[in-house]
Amino acid sequence: MRQLALDIRLADHAVFGNFHPGGNELAVATVRAMAGGEPPAAAWLWGQADTGKSHLLQAAVALAHERGWPTGYLPLANLAQLPPTVLGGMGALRLLALDDIGAVAGKDAWERALLQLFEQLMAGGGRLLVAAAAPPAASGIVLADLRSRLAAGAVFRMEPLAEADCRQALQRRAEWRGFSLPDETADFLLTRVGRGTGSLFGLLDRLDQAALVAQRRLTIPFVRSVLQSGG
Repeated sequence: MRQLALDIRLADHAVFGNFHPGGNELAVATVRAMAGGEPPAAAWLWGQADTGKSHLLQAAVALAHERGWPTGYLPLANLAQLPPTVLGGMGALRLLALDDIGAVAGKDAWERALLQLFEQLMAGGGRLLVAAAAPPAASGIVLADLRSRLAAGAVFRMEPLAEADCRQALQRRAEWRGFSLPDETADFLLTRVGRGTGSLFGLLDRLDQAALVAQRRLTIPFVRSVLQSGG
């Protein structure tokens, strides 16, 4: 894990190389471009859970950090009970990612601090990535100036993966972890767990560990035995 300010860490798996875009190719390309300092200056990703919003934000921060740029990733759902002074100094970053901005929407002090932060980032040539469950107009942000500035950037709805894309996403994640996931095993997991990528990837990581311990391949019988044992 990589250490960031406020003892916030990026997930090691959150990189562009193992992200399957499905129907979100333009959003992925835009976020990746922003991690390289290219336009737009701000982007807002919204959609239901398990559509990869947090993954993309962290991947962008990781990529920009590898280039030696000052960066930050803030999961606001974990910080909403803190005073907005935690944002101090972040206006000088080259790339800042604000996850779950809805967690502080409607909090006047936070909204005013975010408006000031936005202005500082833009004045310094920084880039701002935001993730939320809803588009800017329905985000719950009360401060009109903040809402309009965030809405003026690129806005993308993150679409859930179709079943075929989920299989490819699983296999891409498995390949990144260094093992092969046959089509039939991937389809078996999809029928048993569903298409939420968060739960699927968590299960895949658990199965990988079990396979390493047992020195087994991820065949359907082995996966079934792991699921039945709760291992």
